[in-house]
Amino acid sequence: MTSKRYNLFSAHLKEVFGGRVHKISVDAGFGCPNRGGGRGRQGCLFCDPGGSGAVGIERALPVAAQIEAGKEVMRRKYKANRFLAYFQPFSNTAAPPEQLRALYDEALGVADVVGLSVGTRPDCCPPQVLDLLAEYHLRSYFWLELGLQSVHDATLDYLRRGHDYRCFLRTYDQAVARGLRVCVHVILGLPGEDRAGMLATADEMARLKVAGIKIHLLHVLAGTPLGALYEQGEIAVLGQEDYVRLAADFIERLHPDTLIQRLTGDGPRHQLLAPLWSLNKWEVLNAIDAELERRGVRQGAKCTAP
Repeated sequence: MTSKRYNLFSAHLKEVFGGRVHKISVDAGFGCPNRGGGRGRQGCLFCDPGGSGAVGIERALPVAAQIEAGKEVMRRKYKANRFLAYFQPFSNTAAPPEQLRALYDEALGVADVVGLSVGTRPDCCPPQVLDLLAEYHLRSYFWLELGLQSVHDATLDYLRRGHDYRCFLRTYDQAVARGLRVCVHVILGLPGEDRAGMLATADEMARLKVAGIKIHLLHVLAGTPLGALYEQGEIAVLGQEDYVRLAADFIERLHPDTLIQRLTGDGPRHQLLAPLWSLNKWEVLNAIDAELERRGVRQGAKCTAP
């Protein structure tokens, strides 16, 4: 049992597998169709040129070798003996199905890898790719991770996401229809969104009863368009107390069955411009726990969905 007041993903994994299970990030060499790729786009405003979660991944190694290297780290740090291969940087479904199958099979072929988590964009999941992912759902423990960030089209346009909320809904519905577990990524503190706007995203995630969610703090990285705007004084970031209250508000509105896979953001130290308080990840997580405790509430306390 967990003492958390929210539905903790790591506790779920322990229940399913009977012990610690940790994700190992994998870079399979994908790019992002929102950066060129015939679309003439510059990419998302906030995105690291190296791709999300790229720090610490040994890109030059084949997928299986990356996982083996990650296993040693996870065993040493967390005593884990089962692993999920997390295809993380860029858009990990942006390839023909046969190419994706070879990469996913390589990952599942590594000893002690019990499943896959595949991160991508909602505009990179055509029906034939979703059919392939459904196969992996049946043969392993599988998650599709979809970057959304916000349900508001004005925000998505400002962020240069290259898709609207309708595109997300179409992919989400098609994935769920195939039985896939979907983890949705959202960001709190986006420019132009007030508290009501951010909580509208929570209410929509509750309505959809998403299987999983990652709640990210907006953090500003050097070398990104967002970083340039921050240095010019054109955007601001949340303070720690404001973020803690917002995260607690968000949790209260989520469906109680949704698994929370992340509650804050932790940008690479050497690249982070703001907010610097986010480097104290455990302090932030403990503060969210304390805020929920202070309120005497649990996940779903203000969920409006049936």
